[in-house]
Amino acid sequence: MNVPGMKILDEVIPARAGWSREISRGQVLRLVDLEGRQAVDFLCYNSSDYEERYAAADTMKINGSIFVRKGTVLYSVNCNPMFTLIEDTCGFHDTIGGCCSSSLNRHRYGKPGDPNCRQNFLDQLKRYGMGARDMVANLNFFMYVPVGADGAMDMGPSISKPGDYVELRAEMDVLAVISNCPQMNNPVNDYKPTPVRAIVYQP
Repeated sequence: MNVPGMKILDEVIPARAGWSREISRGQVLRLVDLEGRQAVDFLCYNSSDYEERYAAADTMKINGSIFVRKGTVLYSVNCNPMFTLIEDTCGFHDTIGGCCSSSLNRHRYGKPGDPNCRQNFLDQLKRYGMGARDMVANLNFFMYVPVGADGAMDMGPSISKPGDYVELRAEMDVLAVISNCPQMNNPVNDYKPTPVRAIVYQP
């Protein structure tokens, strides 16, 4: 896959797997939904200060939308830009649904033993000396959570197509953490988790 710059990393994140990578300011992370309809749960932290991390509420308030799309800036708890979404072929990425967990799978589906995004996140955070106290509300690329006029919401069927992608330009040195969602009990992955591709390039 061609990119407008020098490719630094190009790898496939397997279905249900976690992934993390430090990305330098100015570099671009491209996430590709290879087969379509695959949710990619996402967190990010300042590489030099993990206390500064993604803030879902401030990102929504400053951008004026509950959806992430081209032009959206992801803000930290200090209201500093972390990433800017510079390309997006899908749109309507979710900021409010959070991640699946053993507890949520037990409560909603009676399946506490199923693989889940919270555990994927924790496994990755452990590599950097972080843990459950460092978990914050995440965003979900390629995951559509429709919200009704009365405020009703649920995990809707994904609208992403094979090959859809987003590009995130790092606005600081950032640790990006991903759970390639393993959920099989609702339609966010079309009940069939699939691989995604992560590319990092220097424009």
